[in-house]
Amino acid sequence: MQTEKYIKERRREGLKNSFKERRGKLEIITDILSVAMNEAKKTEIVYKANLNFKRVGKYLPYLEEKGLIENIGSEYKTTEKGKQFLRDYKKMKEQLR
Repeated sequence: MQTEKYIKERRREGLKNSFKERRGKLEIITDILSVAMNEAKKTEIVYKANLNFKRVGKYLPYLEEKGLIENIGSEYKTTEKGKQFLRDYKKMKEQLR
C-alpha cells in the first residue's frame, strides 16, 4: 500500500530532518498519526515522533477532539479520518514540490 510506504518514508525523513530545521504543527501531527497507525502507547509516540511528553500531552487531546486519533485503553490508534488526513497531506505536499 502506498500510504504505508509514505508513512515509513515520513518517519525516516522526520528523524533525518529533525536536527536541520524545526517542524511545524502539520509535520508533528503527521508524525504522531503515522506512529499511531497500528496502535501505539504514549511512550512509543514520544520516542518515534521525536517529541517530549509535554508536547504529546497537548497534541493527543487535540487530535482526539478532531477525530483523527482515538484512545483505546492505554494505546492510541489513527482513525479512518486520520488516515485520510495523511493521504491528503501527502497529495498536497507532492503538488507543492
